[in-house]
Amino acid sequence: MNSKRPIKKTAARRKNGAHAVTLIPGDGIGPEVIAAAMRVIEAAGVAIEWDRQAAGAEAMRRFGTPAPDALVKSLKRTRIALKGPLETRVGEGYRSINVYLRKTFDLYANLRPTRSFRGVPTPFRNVDLVVVRENTEDLYAGIEHQITPGVVESVKVITAHASRRIARFAFEYAMRNRRKSVTAIHKANIMKLSDGLFLRTPRAVARHYPRIEYREQIVDAACMRLVTNPQRFDVLLLENLYGDIVSDLCAGLVGGLGMVPGANYGERGAIFETVHGTAPDIAGKNIGNPVAAILSAAMLVEYLGYNSRAAKIRSAIEATLRARRAVTPDLGGKASTSSMTDAIIRAMR
Repeated sequence: MNSKRPIKKTAARRKNGAHAVTLIPGDGIGPEVIAAAMRVIEAAGVAIEWDRQAAGAEAMRRFGTPAPDALVKSLKRTRIALKGPLETRVGEGYRSINVYLRKTFDLYANLRPTRSFRGVPTPFRNVDLVVVRENTEDLYAGIEHQITPGVVESVKVITAHASRRIARFAFEYAMRNRRKSVTAIHKANIMKLSDGLFLRTPRAVARHYPRIEYREQIVDAACMRLVTNPQRFDVLLLENLYGDIVSDLCAGLVGGLGMVPGANYGERGAIFETVHGTAPDIAGKNIGNPVAAILSAAMLVEYLGYNSRAAKIRSAIEATLRARRAVTPDLGGKASTSSMTDAIIRAMR
């Protein structure tokens, strides 16, 4: 899962050589899996000065707001964060803080490398694909209102600017990571203006990357093909809503959201995050799967310029999963979060 830094890093660095990074432990099992990721980063020899900040449900309890001013100030200063899962209520409550942070800091590209691991029982072998998702508009722009009781309207926003830059991101990522193809996924057969606009941009961008094969798939057909022959896909390029759904579908191909890292990139910063939920039923029990958090930490380490150390982290995860002597219950084992983290650190030596 080679995910070389796709954009220029701008993280602050202290005089002692440590990188300043905002730490958002998150809700539920977030603090446990993020603590595991921090331990692995330290074991990899990467010096980080963590600025711990609350967000989501924890911040709501402590400060009466899910996104305190201190959090925003920290991110403006460091321009980089490691984040655990945040509680997002269904159909009520405050707006998703994940969406808020992405829009506030214009983190327009969501990246989810997804691959199979030996030792993890899954329906498919040799899955190795990357989901690139536009992160700032579409239906997630949050423009909705009630027209009359019982009738609500949501506005889908697609712009040439956002579509063009996410297309360029996908092709640049493919070039830098020696990927062979980019597939734009859409519903332009029905939404001819909005998805039609999105689709025209990668067609134009693709002409500048002749070494990368360009393909197109209607989203429903792509979902069917992903669950029958995922190996035919390489880099997937999607709008915001489709990308959210399809990236979780892809995670299901390789063992679930606990096995997939996530990152949100902008021109001047990035947030690296777990993509799974808060799992409140197991919070505090020290049995949450730390793999997604540690893989996200590896992406952060790579973003800071330590490619070989990131590769070492990934190799250690692979060795631990392959051995199956220290894996958490969701992976069929009996290990705790901390003991699985211990095994990964041992495998790094």
